[in-house]
Amino acid sequence: MRSFARLALAGCFLVAAGAAHADESKFLQSFQGNFAGNGTVKIRTTTPTVNVTCSFKSNAKANALSLVGTCSGLVLVTRNISANLKVAGTRYSGTYIGSRSGPAQLSGTRSGNAINLVIHWAKEINGDRKAQLTVEKTANGMRLTVTDMDPRTRKNVVTSLIDLRRS
Repeated sequence: MRSFARLALAGCFLVAAGAAHADESKFLQSFQGNFAGNGTVKIRTTTPTVNVTCSFKSNAKANALSLVGTCSGLVLVTRNISANLKVAGTRYSGTYIGSRSGPAQLSGTRSGNAINLVIHWAKEINGDRKAQLTVEKTANGMRLTVTDMDPRTRKNVVTSLIDLRRS
């Protein structure tokens, strides 16, 4: 009887894991397409914000999401940006390219309509190697937000906020 209970419990976990994967697949597919929009970026937590215009192409698969695009600000400055995420169960991981520090590692989970990721920078930025990236599904697009801690005040500062709409 105990072995049957264990088998039934294991079956429940497999069904739950399959439902979570299917749920993530549907969620990721909602990011498929082309996006464009505006936002603000701070190079450091202590510098003024710079207005940017961005465009991204998003490729979504059952267990992966790829964002590739550019952001332009200050008339002549353009930066290529990309994020590649994979999902295993409920855990997201991947890489982010766009920082002067080099490729960064991403890891986190989804909560509602947002993927909340810890950024592990390749080099120290703003006094440490960590920040937060949120990729949030909105009514007609997505919002990308990076938050980092100001080393002087120890308070969280939004260093990047970009609102994108389907284009």
